[in-house]
Amino acid sequence: KLLAYDPFPSEQALELGAEYVDLKTLYAQSDVITLHCPLTPENHHLLNADAFAMMKNGVMVINTSRGALIDSTAAIDALKQQKIGALGMDVYENERDLFFEDKSNDVIQDDVFRRLSACHNVLFTGHQAFLTEEALTSISQTTLQNISQLDRGEACPNQLNA
Repeated sequence: KLLAYDPFPSEQALELGAEYVDLKTLYAQSDVITLHCPLTPENHHLLNADAFAMMKNGVMVINTSRGALIDSTAAIDALKQQKIGALGMDVYENERDLFFEDKSNDVIQDDVFRRLSACHNVLFTGHQAFLTEEALTSISQTTLQNISQLDRGEACPNQLNA
Protein backbone atom coordinates (compact mmCIF):
# COMPACT_ATOMS: atom_id res chain seq x y z
CA LYS A 1 0.00 0.00 0.00
CA LEU A 2 1.42 3.37 -1.03
CA LEU A 3 0.28 6.30 1.09
CA ALA A 4 1.10 9.85 0.07
CA TYR A 5 0.63 13.36 1.34
CA ASP A 6 0.95 16.38 -0.92
CA PRO A 7 -0.83 19.74 -0.88
CA PHE A 8 -0.93 19.37 -4.69
CA PRO A 9 -1.94 15.75 -5.46
CA SER A 10 -0.53 14.29 -8.66
CA GLU A 11 -2.65 12.40 -11.16
CA GLN A 12 0.46 10.38 -12.06
CA ALA A 13 0.88 9.27 -8.43
CA LEU A 14 -2.75 8.16 -8.35
CA GLU A 15 -2.22 6.17 -11.56
CA LEU A 16 0.71 4.44 -9.86
CA GLY A 17 -1.55 3.41 -7.00
CA ALA A 18 -0.89 6.10 -4.40
CA GLU A 19 -3.62 6.88 -1.92
CA TYR A 20 -3.56 10.46 -0.67
CA VAL A 21 -4.11 10.82 3.08
CA ASP A 22 -3.58 13.51 5.69
CA LEU A 23 -0.28 13.69 7.56
CA LYS A 24 -1.64 12.14 10.77
CA THR A 25 -2.83 9.09 8.83
CA LEU A 26 0.44 8.87 6.92
CA TYR A 27 2.47 9.01 10.15
CA ALA A 28 0.30 6.44 11.92
CA GLN A 29 0.12 3.88 9.11
CA SER A 30 3.48 4.04 7.35
CA ASP A 31 6.34 1.58 7.80
CA VAL A 32 8.61 3.75 5.63
CA ILE A 33 8.37 7.53 5.27
CA THR A 34 10.37 9.22 2.53
CA LEU A 35 10.52 12.96 1.98
CA HIS A 36 10.44 14.33 -1.58
CA CYS A 37 9.58 18.01 -1.31
CA PRO A 38 11.04 21.50 -1.30
CA LEU A 39 11.63 23.32 1.97
CA THR A 40 9.06 26.02 2.68
CA PRO A 41 8.24 27.98 5.83
CA GLU A 42 5.15 25.77 6.20
CA ASN A 43 7.06 22.48 6.27
CA HIS A 44 10.18 23.49 8.22
CA HIS A 45 10.73 20.63 10.72
CA LEU A 46 7.81 18.73 9.20
CA LEU A 47 9.14 15.72 11.08
CA ASN A 48 9.37 16.95 14.66
CA ALA A 49 8.70 15.48 18.11
CA ASP A 50 4.92 15.61 17.59
CA ALA A 51 5.17 13.89 14.21
CA PHE A 52 7.53 11.19 15.51
CA ALA A 53 5.15 10.50 18.41
CA MET A 54 2.37 9.65 15.91
CA MET A 55 4.52 7.19 13.94
CA LYS A 56 4.69 3.43 14.25
CA ASN A 57 7.48 2.06 16.39
CA GLY A 58 10.46 1.15 14.23
CA VAL A 59 9.51 3.36 11.27
CA MET A 60 12.15 3.92 8.59
CA VAL A 61 12.61 7.59 7.66
CA ILE A 62 14.50 8.67 4.54
CA ASN A 63 15.19 12.30 3.64
CA THR A 64 16.64 13.09 0.21
CA SER A 65 15.07 16.53 -0.01
CA ARG A 66 16.09 19.28 2.40
CA GLY A 67 17.76 18.91 5.78
CA ALA A 68 15.47 21.29 7.65
CA LEU A 69 12.44 19.09 6.95
CA ILE A 70 13.60 17.03 9.95
CA ASP A 71 14.15 18.35 13.45
CA SER A 72 17.40 16.47 14.06
CA THR A 73 17.27 16.86 17.84
CA ALA A 74 13.78 15.35 17.89
CA ALA A 75 15.04 12.58 15.59
CA ILE A 76 17.73 11.70 18.15
CA ASP A 77 15.06 11.33 20.83
CA ALA A 78 12.91 9.22 18.48
CA LEU A 79 15.91 6.98 17.75
CA LYS A 80 16.61 6.55 21.48
CA GLN A 81 12.96 5.61 22.07
CA GLN A 82 13.13 3.20 19.09
CA LYS A 83 10.31 5.11 17.42
CA ILE A 84 12.64 5.43 14.42
CA GLY A 85 14.11 2.06 13.49
CA ALA A 86 16.31 3.41 10.69
CA LEU A 87 17.13 6.89 9.47
CA GLY A 88 18.62 7.66 6.06
CA MET A 89 19.74 11.23 5.46
CA ASP A 90 21.16 12.46 2.18
CA VAL A 91 20.78 15.97 3.57
CA TYR A 92 21.24 17.57 6.98
CA GLU A 93 19.97 20.90 8.27
CA ASN A 94 23.42 22.24 9.20
CA GLU A 95 25.36 20.47 6.45
CA ARG A 96 27.24 23.44 5.04
CA ASP A 97 30.46 22.69 6.93
CA LEU A 98 30.10 18.92 6.72
CA PHE A 99 29.23 17.54 3.29
CA PHE A 100 31.11 19.39 0.61
CA GLU A 101 34.75 18.63 1.37
CA ASP A 102 36.76 15.88 2.98
CA LYS A 103 36.45 16.17 6.77
CA SER A 104 37.83 12.74 7.59
CA ASN A 105 40.78 14.20 9.54
CA ASP A 106 38.77 16.89 11.31
CA VAL A 107 36.94 16.80 14.62
CA ILE A 108 33.29 17.41 13.81
CA GLN A 109 32.06 20.33 15.91
CA ASP A 110 28.34 19.77 15.29
CA ASP A 111 27.21 17.78 18.34
CA VAL A 112 23.81 16.89 16.87
CA PHE A 113 25.45 15.48 13.74
CA ARG A 114 27.96 13.59 15.87
CA ARG A 115 25.18 12.04 17.94
CA LEU A 116 23.24 11.03 14.85
CA SER A 117 26.26 9.60 13.06
CA ALA A 118 27.15 7.55 16.14
CA CYS A 119 23.90 5.59 15.82
CA HIS A 120 24.24 2.21 14.08
CA ASN A 121 20.87 2.69 12.39
CA VAL A 122 21.56 6.13 10.85
CA LEU A 123 23.12 6.47 7.41
CA PHE A 124 24.33 9.77 5.96
CA THR A 125 25.00 9.83 2.22
CA GLY A 126 26.00 13.50 1.88
CA HIS A 127 24.15 14.49 -1.31
CA GLN A 128 24.99 11.27 -3.13
CA ALA A 129 21.40 10.06 -3.62
CA PHE A 130 21.37 11.59 -7.11
CA LEU A 131 24.25 9.35 -8.15
CA THR A 132 22.24 6.90 -10.22
CA GLU A 133 22.44 6.04 -13.89
CA GLU A 134 18.96 7.50 -14.46
CA ALA A 135 19.71 10.79 -12.72
CA LEU A 136 23.08 11.29 -14.38
CA THR A 137 21.59 10.47 -17.80
CA SER A 138 18.81 12.99 -17.23
CA ILE A 139 21.29 15.67 -16.10
CA SER A 140 23.47 15.03 -19.16
CA GLN A 141 20.53 15.11 -21.58
CA THR A 142 19.18 18.33 -20.10
CA THR A 143 22.61 19.97 -20.23
CA LEU A 144 23.16 18.99 -23.87
CA GLN A 145 19.66 20.13 -24.80
CA ASN A 146 20.29 23.50 -23.12
CA ILE A 147 23.60 23.96 -24.96
CA SER A 148 21.94 23.06 -28.26
CA GLN A 149 19.06 25.49 -27.68
CA LEU A 150 21.41 28.34 -26.79
CA ASP A 151 23.66 27.54 -29.78
CA ARG A 152 20.65 27.77 -32.13
CA GLY A 153 19.53 31.04 -30.52
CA GLU A 154 16.37 29.41 -29.16
CA ALA A 155 14.74 30.07 -25.83
CA CYS A 156 16.17 27.87 -23.10
CA PRO A 157 13.77 27.16 -20.22
CA ASN A 158 16.68 26.62 -17.79
CA GLN A 159 18.56 29.80 -18.65
CA LEU A 160 19.34 32.14 -15.77
CA ASN A 161 20.14 35.77 -16.46
CA ALA A 162 22.32 37.47 -13.88
